Amino acid sequence: MSRARHVLVVGIDGVRLDTLTRAGTPHLDTVARAGFLTPVTVADDTPTMSGPCWATVVTGVRIGKHAVWSNDFSGHRLGVFPDFTTRLARQDGLRTYVAAAWEPLVTLADGGPMFRHPSRLSHHAPAADTPADWEDADEAIVRDAVQVLTHEDPAASFVYLGAPDETAHHLGCGDAYQRSVEAADRRLGRLLAALRARPAYDQEAWTVLVVTDHGHRDKGGHGGYGTQERTAWLAAAGPDLTAGARPTRPVRHEDVAAQVYAALGRTPDSHWTLDGAVVPTLPRAVLLDMDGTLVDTEPLWLGAARDVAAARGHTLTDDEGAQVLGRTSADTAAYLARLCAAPDAAPDDPATLESALERLFLAAVETRAHVLPGVRDLLDTLTALDVPAALVSASSRPVVDTVLKTLGGDPFRTTVAAGETVRSKPWPDPYAEAASRLGVPPEACLVVEDSPTGVAAAEAAGCRVALAPSPASPAAAPGRRLLSALADLTADWRPART
Repeated sequence: MSRARHVLVVGIDGVRLDTLTRAGTPHLDTVARAGFLTPVTVADDTPTMSGPCWATVVTGVRIGKHAVWSNDFSGHRLGVFPDFTTRLARQDGLRTYVAAAWEPLVTLADGGPMFRHPSRLSHHAPAADTPADWEDADEAIVRDAVQVLTHEDPAASFVYLGAPDETAHHLGCGDAYQRSVEAADRRLGRLLAALRARPAYDQEAWTVLVVTDHGHRDKGGHGGYGTQERTAWLAAAGPDLTAGARPTRPVRHEDVAAQVYAALGRTPDSHWTLDGAVVPTLPRAVLLDMDGTLVDTEPLWLGAARDVAAARGHTLTDDEGAQVLGRTSADTAAYLARLCAAPDAAPDDPATLESALERLFLAAVETRAHVLPGVRDLLDTLTALDVPAALVSASSRPVVDTVLKTLGGDPFRTTVAAGETVRSKPWPDPYAEAASRLGVPPEACLVVEDSPTGVAAAEAAGCRVALAPSPASPAAAPGRRLLSALADLTADWRPART
């Protein structure tokens, strides 16, 4: 059963990117290591103020559409371009949750609320606009949010922390500001702990996005066009991101809402006219299956299995044929020995069947194997971007070496063939071995696969998976991306849009 998708967005107001390099933020660092942390530049037409920036973050459209031009939201178009918690609650019937102390986000104050109709809401206004009172308000917000995130079931949540921004306004971006940022990180840690404490956490797939709206001048304050004011950031982690991934284009505030919808498996309606898009990322390493992914050898393998079975008086059905895809010759031989055994007769020697399979398959590969569409461009792209690539196959070393000659060049840093690990696919050993040889943890690797056997091996190793087009491919799920063509990956890694 596929894991249930959830997403948590934590918005921390007014946190300078350079402060993160000095402050102790272990919980934000954990999110960043599991995915990415990247700068976000506030758009040129958007004032570096909380209202316009947060409106862009939560609606996925730019300021010309949502029309929140300042911290007074009067004249906005949030009814036409609502926040993601409202869209998901009203249009999809999902449970959503918002927790915030800043009044215009959740009340009628100053032309609000920005979040118009979430399913559930927590609000604790600060007693006064002072750093200490804002710390108290954030603390109350997090207490509520921990309870909701632990014991209730929101599909999408937004939790707002405002104390760092208020501290910078009053005291500048010095030691007190850094302490406030560190306090916000501790609160983030409590929110993450609440997710892990959920009774069904192991059956869920959580995406976590942590984002700020703008920076600050050294003495505090924003609203201008200085680099420190216009530099925000986004950290993201989840089942669809590899650890240490690198965005391949500049990330924008409007991408956050698009990332929320993608994390929930929700394709945005074209009538929403979102300006944001899912952030394409480049993994630290790519591990590629061979048969059926890079070369059209799966029909040749199936043909060899059919011939071996036919020679023993058995005709493979389609369902039986599907069982041999992605398997080693030893596993397939053992399967065929059981399948072809006559009643009351001893099965054939699997070693004899394995030898026949290998002979027939290798001969077919040498004369009839062809490189599949998009493969050469994909391998060239990985080489050009200096992304380590490995070939991981359930075929024997002679077959792998034959295919390597067909592919030409030297696109792989290492190759793993059947028999070179203790166990082969569907066990995790081959992909774990390839990742180890590349010096990259499995969770930082993207596996390109086409068979259920290979996908099982990749996921057991802890890798993310891109599913190459194949009739045998399993369904998309958290941690699996279904490709229409290998060119989908090339387009992500060499995007034209900036």
